[in-house]
Amino acid sequence: MSFLTPPRLTTFGVAAAGGAGFVLLGLPLPLLLGPMAACLIAALIGAKMQDAGQLGAFMRTFLGVAVGSSITPETLGHLPDFAWSLAFVPLFIVVIGAVGYPLFRFVFGFNHATAWYAAMPGGLQDMLVFGEEAGGDVRALSLIHATRVLVIVTAAPLIMTLYWGIDLTQPPGRPALDSDPAQIAWMIFAGFAGWKIAAKVGLFGASILGPMILTATLSLTGIITTRPPAEIIWAAQFFIGIAVGVKYSGITWKELRIDVGAGVVYALILAAISLAFFEVIYLAGLAPALDAFLAFLPGGQAEMVIIAIIAGADLAYVVSHHLLRIILVILLAPIVARIFR
Repeated sequence: MSFLTPPRLTTFGVAAAGGAGFVLLGLPLPLLLGPMAACLIAALIGAKMQDAGQLGAFMRTFLGVAVGSSITPETLGHLPDFAWSLAFVPLFIVVIGAVGYPLFRFVFGFNHATAWYAAMPGGLQDMLVFGEEAGGDVRALSLIHATRVLVIVTAAPLIMTLYWGIDLTQPPGRPALDSDPAQIAWMIFAGFAGWKIAAKVGLFGASILGPMILTATLSLTGIITTRPPAEIIWAAQFFIGIAVGVKYSGITWKELRIDVGAGVVYALILAAISLAFFEVIYLAGLAPALDAFLAFLPGGQAEMVIIAIIAGADLAYVVSHHLLRIILVILLAPIVARIFR
């Protein structure tokens, strides 16, 4: 079967138009939010679209490479400084679950499994797998989590631009022409090999965590000494925007009203909870404001990494909080769901 199917060609065309439109308008994160918005609009008017498949997964690996390359001996020396801030993550998850489950179960009327895994701020794919095994509505879960990511990832850059005045249109790295070809080769190797090894052993988030671990190892040994060039990060943004936008392909008005509506309400509640935790962390002096803001926003892992890279945040701090959140949800959510079924 050809990779360039008609729905996929439509997707790439729509996403390219969205990215170009956002660039021309000078909007923040144009190659992430542009494709995301354009694919969403195309889905709502009935366009048949398809995600980028393995190519999209491969492009995500460079986010893991970008994070891994920022982990140096100096970075590791600062990890104990994150301990008090990380201690708030379990409480953060408990508060989210305590608010989210009743909302989905009793306000929007979803069954137990759907309500529980819709409320859990874990990785999208993991929540879909757990939800399906527990008897949940996979389509509803997909739309709710995609909407959570869409709302948070759209709101975060606006807040950062208006409140902190951060320029999110700046290049996320040096140009490829100014980069060492040997370093780029090592990064491509670390991305692909780390992804495949992690997938082989069944590691969650294999396309990001595998490359991150392998690249960090190469960074700590002095083999990789720079981040991926700007062009690679831009390309990764483009495919991540597509991945979120095409989740809405084939959506019906009933799904838009119920599933997406529930996702929007929940995302706004999550944002309020996140801002409360951010305020506590910042006022307690546990982290700079921008780092705390990005660490406690439960958007998608890939999307938050992209924003952190471009904003110049402390990647080790931001990623460690998102990783702990996702690990705790994956380990404990199925157990708690069975207990309270």
